[in-house]
Amino acid sequence: MSASDAAVDPRIDQALGRFREMLAADGYTLDWSLTPQDKVVVRIEAGPDACADCLVPLPVMQAIMSDALEPTPYALDHIVLPKSTTAH
Repeated sequence: MSASDAAVDPRIDQALGRFREMLAADGYTLDWSLTPQDKVVVRIEAGPDACADCLVPLPVMQAIMSDALEPTPYALDHIVLPKSTTAH
């Protein structure tokens, strides 16, 4: 997430904050950005000690992130997962 994104609406960061903490426990980082259409792109990156089997499948992750964003005026556009994960 960039500083300009945070200035747009900190509610996105707040909505995704608990997932950032949960993913960090498994060695991942979660960042987000806005598309020109004001939709949220979530990026999950694997750190050097990331648990390769700890990510849920992509459809489950999409549902989780969409639900988290519901209290905000933003919707999920898509999620970018690490290339080396087994999440589909």
